[in-house]
Amino acid sequence: MNPIKKACFYGVGVGTGDPELLTLKAVRCIESADIVCYLKTSTGQTLARDIAQAHLGRQNEFAIVMPAMQIERQQINQAYDVAAKQIANYLQQDKSVAFLCEGDPFFFGSYIYLYQRLIKQFTCQTIAGISSIHASAALAGIPLVQQKDNLAVLSCRNTDQELLSALKNFASVVIMKAGKHRARLCQLIQTAQRSQDACYIERAGQKGERIEYNIKTLSTASGDYFSLFLITKNN
Repeated sequence: MNPIKKACFYGVGVGTGDPELLTLKAVRCIESADIVCYLKTSTGQTLARDIAQAHLGRQNEFAIVMPAMQIERQQINQAYDVAAKQIANYLQQDKSVAFLCEGDPFFFGSYIYLYQRLIKQFTCQTIAGISSIHASAALAGIPLVQQKDNLAVLSCRNTDQELLSALKNFASVVIMKAGKHRARLCQLIQTAQRSQDACYIERAGQKGERIEYNIKTLSTASGDYFSLFLITKNN
Protein backbone atom coordinates (compact mmCIF):
# COMPACT_ATOMS: atom_id res chain seq x y z
CA MET A 1 0.00 0.00 0.00
CA ASN A 2 1.65 3.19 -1.21
CA PRO A 3 1.52 6.14 1.23
CA ILE A 4 -0.18 9.32 0.09
CA LYS A 5 2.34 11.79 -1.34
CA LYS A 6 2.87 15.34 -0.23
CA ALA A 7 2.64 18.07 -2.87
CA CYS A 8 0.45 15.78 -4.97
CA PHE A 9 -2.94 16.51 -6.48
CA TYR A 10 -5.29 13.53 -6.34
CA GLY A 11 -8.41 13.13 -8.45
CA VAL A 12 -10.56 10.76 -6.41
CA GLY A 13 -13.50 9.06 -8.08
CA VAL A 14 -16.32 8.71 -5.55
CA GLY A 15 -18.90 7.01 -7.78
CA THR A 16 -22.42 8.12 -8.55
CA GLY A 17 -24.01 8.33 -5.14
CA ASP A 18 -23.83 5.12 -3.12
CA PRO A 19 -21.11 5.61 -0.44
CA GLU A 20 -20.54 1.84 -0.36
CA LEU A 21 -19.17 2.01 -3.92
CA LEU A 22 -16.14 4.01 -2.80
CA THR A 23 -12.98 1.99 -3.41
CA LEU A 24 -10.57 1.22 -0.58
CA LYS A 25 -7.95 3.31 -2.36
CA ALA A 26 -10.31 6.28 -2.58
CA VAL A 27 -11.15 6.04 1.12
CA ARG A 28 -7.49 5.86 2.11
CA CYS A 29 -6.64 8.91 0.00
CA ILE A 30 -9.57 10.94 1.32
CA GLU A 31 -8.77 10.12 4.94
CA SER A 32 -5.04 10.83 4.54
CA ALA A 33 -5.16 14.03 2.47
CA ASP A 34 -4.25 17.37 4.03
CA ILE A 35 -6.82 19.21 1.92
CA VAL A 36 -10.08 17.97 0.43
CA CYS A 37 -11.94 19.97 -2.20
CA TYR A 38 -15.07 19.43 -4.27
CA LEU A 39 -17.57 21.22 -6.47
CA LYS A 40 -20.46 23.14 -5.00
CA THR A 41 -23.36 24.20 -7.19
CA SER A 42 -24.79 27.69 -7.22
CA THR A 43 -27.70 26.28 -5.19
CA GLY A 44 -25.40 24.85 -2.50
CA GLN A 45 -25.35 21.16 -3.47
CA THR A 46 -22.14 19.21 -2.83
CA LEU A 47 -22.88 15.70 -4.10
CA ALA A 48 -19.28 14.45 -4.15
CA ARG A 49 -18.77 15.58 -0.55
CA ASP A 50 -22.05 14.02 0.51
CA ILE A 51 -20.89 10.66 -0.86
CA ALA A 52 -17.56 10.84 1.01
CA GLN A 53 -18.90 12.50 4.16
CA ALA A 54 -18.22 9.53 6.47
CA HIS A 55 -14.49 9.83 5.75
CA LEU A 56 -14.17 13.56 6.38
CA GLY A 57 -13.44 15.37 9.61
CA ARG A 58 -9.78 16.05 10.26
CA GLN A 59 -8.94 17.47 6.83
CA ASN A 60 -9.15 21.07 5.77
CA GLU A 61 -11.83 21.54 3.13
CA PHE A 62 -12.82 24.04 0.51
CA ALA A 63 -15.63 24.12 -2.01
CA ILE A 64 -15.25 25.21 -5.62
CA VAL A 65 -18.44 27.10 -6.39
CA MET A 66 -19.53 26.56 -9.96
CA PRO A 67 -22.06 28.66 -11.91
CA ALA A 68 -25.08 26.95 -13.42
CA MET A 69 -24.31 24.70 -16.39
CA GLN A 70 -24.40 26.55 -19.69
CA ILE A 71 -23.16 26.17 -23.26
CA GLU A 72 -21.01 29.29 -22.93
CA ARG A 73 -18.20 28.18 -20.61
CA GLN A 74 -16.46 31.49 -19.84
CA GLN A 75 -17.70 31.70 -16.24
CA ILE A 76 -17.11 27.98 -15.67
CA ASN A 77 -13.55 28.22 -16.97
CA GLN A 78 -12.91 31.21 -14.72
CA ALA A 79 -14.07 29.17 -11.72
CA TYR A 80 -11.65 26.37 -12.67
CA ASP A 81 -8.84 28.92 -13.11
CA VAL A 82 -9.41 30.29 -9.61
CA ALA A 83 -9.64 26.80 -8.10
CA ALA A 84 -6.45 25.65 -9.83
CA LYS A 85 -4.54 28.59 -8.36
CA GLN A 86 -5.87 27.79 -4.89
CA ILE A 87 -4.87 24.13 -5.24
CA ALA A 88 -1.45 25.14 -6.58
CA ASN A 89 -0.93 27.31 -3.51
CA TYR A 90 -1.51 24.31 -1.23
CA LEU A 91 0.75 22.08 -3.32
CA GLN A 92 3.52 24.66 -3.11
CA GLN A 93 3.17 24.41 0.68
CA ASP A 94 3.90 20.66 0.39
CA LYS A 95 0.27 19.74 1.08
CA SER A 96 -1.59 16.81 -0.45
CA VAL A 97 -4.86 17.80 -2.10
CA ALA A 98 -7.69 15.38 -2.88
CA PHE A 99 -10.40 16.51 -5.27
CA LEU A 100 -13.62 14.53 -4.90
CA CYS A 101 -15.06 13.80 -8.32
CA GLU A 102 -18.43 12.23 -9.00
CA GLY A 103 -18.25 9.01 -11.01
CA ASP A 104 -14.84 8.38 -12.55
CA PRO A 105 -12.41 11.34 -12.76
CA PHE A 106 -11.44 10.73 -16.40
CA PHE A 107 -14.96 9.92 -17.63
CA PHE A 108 -16.76 13.23 -18.20
CA GLY A 109 -15.22 14.21 -14.85
CA SER A 110 -14.83 17.77 -13.56
CA TYR A 111 -11.37 16.71 -12.38
CA ILE A 112 -10.15 16.76 -15.99
CA TYR A 113 -10.30 20.56 -16.13
CA LEU A 114 -8.21 20.95 -12.98
CA TYR A 115 -5.80 18.20 -14.06
CA GLN A 116 -5.18 19.99 -17.36
CA ARG A 117 -4.35 23.21 -15.51
CA LEU A 118 -1.98 21.58 -13.00
CA ILE A 119 -0.28 18.57 -14.60
CA LYS A 120 2.57 20.51 -16.23
CA GLN A 121 3.72 21.93 -12.92
CA PHE A 122 2.69 19.42 -10.25
CA THR A 123 2.45 15.70 -9.60
CA CYS A 124 -1.07 14.44 -10.18
CA GLN A 125 -2.52 11.02 -9.46
CA THR A 126 -5.91 9.75 -10.55
CA ILE A 127 -7.92 7.22 -8.54
CA ALA A 128 -10.56 5.54 -10.66
CA GLY A 129 -14.17 5.48 -9.53
CA ILE A 130 -17.35 3.65 -10.48
CA SER A 131 -18.77 5.40 -13.55
CA SER A 132 -22.43 6.20 -14.02
CA ILE A 133 -22.56 3.73 -16.90
CA HIS A 134 -21.42 0.79 -14.81
CA ALA A 135 -23.45 1.77 -11.76
CA SER A 136 -26.57 2.16 -13.90
CA ALA A 137 -26.11 -1.14 -15.73
CA ALA A 138 -25.66 -2.95 -12.42
CA LEU A 139 -28.72 -1.32 -10.83
CA ALA A 140 -30.89 -2.02 -13.88
CA GLY A 141 -29.61 -5.58 -14.25
CA ILE A 142 -28.62 -5.03 -17.86
CA PRO A 143 -25.37 -6.50 -19.28
CA LEU A 144 -23.61 -3.85 -21.36
CA VAL A 145 -21.61 -5.98 -23.78
CA GLN A 146 -20.66 -9.61 -24.22
CA GLN A 147 -18.57 -11.59 -26.70
CA LYS A 148 -18.56 -9.66 -30.01
CA ASP A 149 -20.84 -6.83 -28.95
CA ASN A 150 -19.64 -3.27 -29.42
CA LEU A 151 -20.41 -0.21 -27.33
CA ALA A 152 -20.76 3.49 -28.17
CA VAL A 153 -20.89 6.26 -25.57
CA LEU A 154 -22.31 9.61 -26.64
CA SER A 155 -23.71 12.68 -24.94
CA CYS A 156 -26.90 14.62 -25.51
CA ARG A 157 -24.75 17.21 -27.27
CA ASN A 158 -24.13 14.90 -30.22
CA THR A 159 -26.14 15.67 -33.35
CA ASP A 160 -29.24 13.72 -34.34
CA GLN A 161 -27.30 12.18 -37.21
CA GLU A 162 -24.46 11.04 -34.91
CA LEU A 163 -26.89 9.52 -32.43
CA LEU A 164 -28.91 7.73 -35.11
CA SER A 165 -25.72 6.36 -36.65
CA ALA A 166 -24.59 4.94 -33.31
CA LEU A 167 -28.02 3.44 -32.63
CA LYS A 168 -27.86 1.74 -36.03
CA ASN A 169 -24.28 0.47 -35.91
CA PHE A 170 -23.65 -0.46 -32.27
CA ALA A 171 -25.17 -3.30 -30.29
CA SER A 172 -25.05 -1.17 -27.14
CA VAL A 173 -25.32 2.61 -26.90
CA VAL A 174 -25.13 4.85 -23.84
CA ILE A 175 -26.40 8.41 -24.13
CA MET A 176 -25.17 10.52 -21.23
CA LYS A 177 -26.77 13.43 -19.39
CA ALA A 178 -30.18 13.23 -21.04
CA GLY A 179 -31.57 16.10 -18.96
CA LYS A 180 -33.51 18.66 -20.96
CA HIS A 181 -32.87 16.65 -24.14
CA ARG A 182 -34.81 13.63 -22.87
CA ALA A 183 -37.84 14.00 -25.17
CA ARG A 184 -35.59 14.51 -28.20
CA LEU A 185 -33.54 11.44 -27.32
CA CYS A 186 -36.66 9.32 -26.83
CA GLN A 187 -37.82 10.32 -30.30
CA LEU A 188 -34.46 9.44 -31.85
CA ILE A 189 -34.43 6.05 -30.11
CA GLN A 190 -37.93 5.41 -31.45
CA THR A 191 -36.90 6.52 -34.95
CA ALA A 192 -34.03 4.03 -34.81
CA GLN A 193 -36.54 1.34 -33.75
CA ARG A 194 -34.61 0.68 -30.54
CA SER A 195 -37.29 1.60 -27.99
CA GLN A 196 -37.65 -2.01 -26.91
CA ASP A 197 -33.88 -2.11 -26.23
CA ALA A 198 -33.82 1.07 -24.14
CA CYS A 199 -33.79 1.77 -20.42
CA TYR A 200 -33.73 5.18 -18.74
CA ILE A 201 -31.86 5.64 -15.44
CA GLU A 202 -31.96 8.78 -13.32
CA ARG A 203 -29.84 9.56 -10.25
CA ALA A 204 -28.25 6.11 -10.05
CA GLY A 205 -27.35 5.34 -6.43
CA GLN A 206 -28.75 8.65 -5.17
CA LYS A 207 -31.89 9.76 -3.40
CA GLY A 208 -34.60 9.93 -6.04
CA GLU A 209 -33.15 7.07 -8.10
CA ARG A 210 -35.40 6.07 -10.98
CA ILE A 211 -35.22 3.19 -13.46
CA GLU A 212 -37.70 3.08 -16.34
CA TYR A 213 -37.61 0.05 -18.62
CA ASN A 214 -40.37 1.31 -20.91
CA ILE A 215 -39.22 4.67 -22.22
CA LYS A 216 -42.54 5.21 -24.01
CA THR A 217 -44.01 6.06 -20.60
CA LEU A 218 -41.62 9.00 -20.10
CA SER A 219 -43.20 12.43 -20.26
CA THR A 220 -42.02 15.11 -22.67
CA ALA A 221 -40.77 17.17 -19.73
CA SER A 222 -37.06 17.62 -19.11
CA GLY A 223 -35.29 14.91 -17.12
CA ASP A 224 -32.74 15.18 -14.36
CA TYR A 225 -29.19 16.25 -15.21
CA PHE A 226 -27.89 13.01 -13.68
CA SER A 227 -29.58 10.70 -16.17
CA LEU A 228 -28.76 8.46 -19.10
CA PHE A 229 -30.18 5.99 -21.57
CA LEU A 230 -28.89 2.44 -21.89
CA ILE A 231 -29.77 0.92 -25.24
CA THR A 232 -28.61 -2.68 -25.57
CA LYS A 233 -29.67 -5.85 -27.32
CA ASN A 234 -29.06 -7.59 -23.99
CA ASN A 235 -31.97 -5.68 -22.44
